[in-house]
This record gives sequence, structure tokens and C-alpha cells, in this order.
Amino acid sequence: MNSEIIKQEENKITLKLVVEAADFEKAIDKAYNKMKSRFNIPGFRKGKAPRKIIETHYGVGVFYEEAINQCFPEAYEEALEALKIDPVDRPEIDIEDINKGEDVVFTAVVEVMPEFSVDNYKGIEVEKKEYNVQEEDIENEIKAMLEKNSRMIEVSDRAVKENDLVIIDYKGFVDGEAFEGGSAEKQSLNIGSGQFIPGFEEQLVGKNLGDEVEVKVTFPIEYHAENLAGKDATFNVKIHEIKEKELPALDDEFAKDVSEFDTLDELRVDIKNKLEEQAKNKTEKEFRNTVVENIVKTVDINIPEAVIERQIDSMLKDFEYQLSYQGLNLEYYYQMTGSKEEDLRSQMREDAATRVKSQLVLDKICEQEKIEATEEELQSELQKVAEQYKQEVDKFKENLREEDLKYFKENIAVRKTIDLLVENAKVS
Repeated sequence: MNSEIIKQEENKITLKLVVEAADFEKAIDKAYNKMKSRFNIPGFRKGKAPRKIIETHYGVGVFYEEAINQCFPEAYEEALEALKIDPVDRPEIDIEDINKGEDVVFTAVVEVMPEFSVDNYKGIEVEKKEYNVQEEDIENEIKAMLEKNSRMIEVSDRAVKENDLVIIDYKGFVDGEAFEGGSAEKQSLNIGSGQFIPGFEEQLVGKNLGDEVEVKVTFPIEYHAENLAGKDATFNVKIHEIKEKELPALDDEFAKDVSEFDTLDELRVDIKNKLEEQAKNKTEKEFRNTVVENIVKTVDINIPEAVIERQIDSMLKDFEYQLSYQGLNLEYYYQMTGSKEEDLRSQMREDAATRVKSQLVLDKICEQEKIEATEEELQSELQKVAEQYKQEVDKFKENLREEDLKYFKENIAVRKTIDLLVENAKVS
């Protein structure tokens, strides 16, 4: 088999592959042995007709397609290896010349990653945003802890107000007719949560226990049920219970109940320390991201569409995985949002392209700087991951494949590359 590059423009390379006549003849024999049982030839039992007889009846090219399927993949792989080409998608194949007893000539158009360089990535000027902990932040944390440890108590001596929890029966009507899904009994509703149709909750404020209220609302134009979208509706509502939130007293006893500390002052100090650590981590993480983003912006890469599409595929799988944790799936998401997979892919495209470009740039700098993961760094990384999965490190290593180890090494190398860029960045 002979191969050569006959054309190259941007990300596309056109290859010429020549399969010698003798090799193609062997491929035809394989195709004949695979397909011969499909032919009914008078005078022969099914599957026993000689190849020449079948070719006489059906044409000399009857086995060509299967023979090409037999010989092309091997020829193509050999050509990629010989010419040192790393395609990013399946090739577009064309048969240039195929005749009995002669060499078979193919052309294959393959898409590859573009050639590019990254320069001036050291010493790049980057703005660093600092996050500092304020007294208000500490108070907000304490308020959240109070809310978490609150309880709901029934009230009967006042009307419904904002933030109350009410237990209600309701029945809805559109054009005087009850509609499916428009009624419920002993339904919990947080006033001010926006859980119901806009305007519904507000009309319960000021009403009393036992009141029967007529609530008039209009369904949003974009409401998921098309038969109700934009329609005026009337709900008959009865208020069975009114509950309000009771917060615990903010004192040393509260600190003892919710933490390992004996006093509220000690709890405040601990909250402050944790918030300062979070602020520091946020500052550093954002700075690292900004350094990479600023460098990536200086590089021009014509990224193949196939690579972006694969990244979108990966992002879709991640999104579906996140939905599954909420007991949902993509089909339900499309139904609730009135969208299709094409819409979601379109929304993800820009982010996908950015992710691919960032990875390409970091890989290129990593290559230029000859950055690699050391064995010590790899073992340390495996130890950390094993601990996260609550496994013995030796047991964890036993289940790793070669590609898993490669993945860990590449992650370490990229991390070290970002460390290099951050160390050499100038803070403005």
C-alpha cells in the first residue's frame, strides 16, 4: 500500500491511497467467502457457486463494496501512521480508480487539528480581584444557621402575611370550566416564594384562617401547558392553616446546639476564619482562570467543527447526569422549557468552543515548556483520589487502565502549566 498527501488547506488534508491489485484481490476473496451464501445460482446449492459464476451473473464488481470495507480501514490506518496524521473525525472517502486486476486508488479527506503557536504567555498583565470578608457576611451566615434551625408554628390570631406558610384547598376554573391539574387539597404554600402563578400568593395576604377567597390570575404567555397559556383563571381557595417561622434565640446555647463551640463569640470567629479561607480560594481561583482566559484571547485557532461537536456531546452528558440527581431527564427538561436538543446544543456551542480552545492552548504551552507529571506527583494524585472514593490506594490502582493513568498525568501537567503562567503573570 502506498500513500501520500496530495493537498492540504487549513484543517483539511487530502490523502491518496493506493491498494495494490494483489491485495485487493485477496480482499475480494474475503468478500466472496463472506457473501456467497446470499446468492441463488441455478445449478448450484446456495452458497456453493464459484466466485467467477457469481461475477458472471451479477457483474464483476459485485464484491467490490465489501472488498473495500475489508481493505480500506487497514490501508487508511497504515497511511495515518506513515504520514504522522492525527485526524479529528471520520474521513470523506472517494474511489478514484477501480478496475479488475489493477491497483485501487482512493482519496480520503481528513480533518486535523490546526497548527498554531502560543507566544508571549509569560509576563501577561492580569487584574486580580480581591475578596474580603465583611461583618455583614458573618451576620448572613449566622442568619442562615438560624433559618436552618427554625420551626414552623401555627398562628390563629392574625391574618396571612409575607413569608407565612399556609395550608389551602384550591380549585381553578378557566372560562367557567374546571381544568386538569387545577385543584388540590391541603396544599402547602410559602407566601412570597413565587411557587404559584404570578399574583396568586399576593391575594392571600391579609386573609384569615377559615376564609374562602376568590383569587383571579392570568397564566403567563410562556406557561408550559399550551391550553392555559395567557388565559384568565379564577381559583376558589380555602385557608385551613397559617404558620409562621420561629427562629431560635441567638445565644451561647444556640452555638452549643449547632457547633462544637461553647460560646457565640467562638462560633463567630470560626465562621470568619472559614469565610476568609473561602474568599482566599475564590480570589486565587478567579485569578488563575483570568490568567488563562487572557492568554487564550491572544491566540487565533480555527477549531474543527467536529471537535466542538464532541465537546457539546460531553457537556450534554454532564447536564443529563446533573438532571438525574434531581430525578429528571433531558426529555422532561425539553418538555418543561419548550425547547429541543438543537436549542440546547446551540446554547452550549460558545462555551464548548471556549473550553476546547483553552485546552488546546494549555496543551501547546505544556508541550513547548516540556512540562510532564513526575512519578511522585502521579502517586500523590492517585492517593488523593483514592481517599475521595474512600478506597485503599493499592486497591484503587489495581482497577486503573493505561488510559486512566494517562488522564491523571495530563491533568497534573496542565495544572503545572497553569501554575507556571500564574507565577509569571503581572498583577495590575
